[in-house]
Amino acid sequence: MILARYILRFHIGPFLFGTLTVMFLFLMQFLMNNLDKLMGKGLEPLVILQVIALSLAWMVVLAVPMGVLFSTLMAFGGMSAAQEITIIKASGGGLVRMMLPVVLFGAAIFYGMYRFNDDILPDSNHRFKILMQDIQRKKPTFAIEAGQFSTQLEGYTILSRQVDSVTRSLKGVTIYDNLRQNQMNVVSAETGEISFSQDFSKLIVVLHNGEIHQFFRQTPADFRKITFIKHQITIDARDFAFSRSDEKVFSRGDREMRIKDMQAVVRVADSSSRNLDSIFRIQAQNHLNYVAVKDTSKIDSSRKTILEHVENRISIFRATIESQSFQRGEYDAQVRKYSVEIDKKYSIPFACFVFVFIGCPLGVMSKRGNFGISAAISLGFYVLYWACLIGGEKLADRDVISPALGMWMGNIIIGSLGLVLTFRMSNESFGILQFFKRKIKKKSP
Repeated sequence: MILARYILRFHIGPFLFGTLTVMFLFLMQFLMNNLDKLMGKGLEPLVILQVIALSLAWMVVLAVPMGVLFSTLMAFGGMSAAQEITIIKASGGGLVRMMLPVVLFGAAIFYGMYRFNDDILPDSNHRFKILMQDIQRKKPTFAIEAGQFSTQLEGYTILSRQVDSVTRSLKGVTIYDNLRQNQMNVVSAETGEISFSQDFSKLIVVLHNGEIHQFFRQTPADFRKITFIKHQITIDARDFAFSRSDEKVFSRGDREMRIKDMQAVVRVADSSSRNLDSIFRIQAQNHLNYVAVKDTSKIDSSRKTILEHVENRISIFRATIESQSFQRGEYDAQVRKYSVEIDKKYSIPFACFVFVFIGCPLGVMSKRGNFGISAAISLGFYVLYWACLIGGEKLADRDVISPALGMWMGNIIIGSLGLVLTFRMSNESFGILQFFKRKIKKKSP
């Protein structure tokens, strides 16, 4: 028990450090790619913080396995460098016994990440998608610059020679109203004020001492000039205010659903695919029976008429085959797509458990507990794992391999390598053959 607490004490710190470091790198990448979508739209800081918080969910899923591998390398590498591994072995403790608390820790992380993937991540992805759609729909904050035409409002062009940003007063204002197809209004005023309504759905422009020139496109001879002392224009300004959509209205994609929901989709798609097969067999038999009757009947019809009936029936049958083949392909693609996501929800958390078996023996072999060596080894295996995961997903989506094999390929490869390394280090051998040779020599008289 003392040994287990001692090993876990060396393990927890690097685990938190490695996980948070990887999350920080992912966060910086996310901000660099999406900063232009968040800034310059007049969003409240709370909305931006909510976007970042929702994006942290998928970062946790990617960072935790990396943190497990990094911490295992750091802990066992540090113990190996301090000769503590040798001391423990000399006291009768083996590598498997030293790995046991870390293995249990990896199993606990696996279960926690599985629950996180199934309970928290789908809702977070769904809310993140809707929030980003709402942000993209929002227009930038409306602003008028002196001496420049503003076309932010649909159907209107506004020009102000002077703008006071503090009082929002305008001087030398010209507004072009192009909303009507057959009429154009040009409004000119000496001064004016501009403001939004309370719900930010309307832009209110109050003008003083000006004129309205009305032009009619179909009848150019008709022209009106209206002089005013005070004139108010209310312009529709929708999408300038940030509004939240109802999350229940939007359908969920495969990465926004829980395992049981995706399994239900798979069952429905698989059942529909089987129903198409039975319907196809019935229709095929009906078409064949019709052709046989037409071919052998003695109806008072010419041979040409019979052949035309048969050709039409074959044409209908061909269209039916093509239609049902397309539907069958859509159902099969849907089954593969959701099956891949179901296996992914298990395979990525299971990597937390697999990386323990690769990190412990490599840490002992490296005899280093420094940050650089551990980070380099972790990055190498992490890239290998994600290359297998991404490649397996692509091959599974294209029906080259099964979804289960595609999603578990990385765990199988790295897990097998980890078991071999653990076996070698546990028996202090440099190969399986040498281990068996030693065993044979011990049994021989």
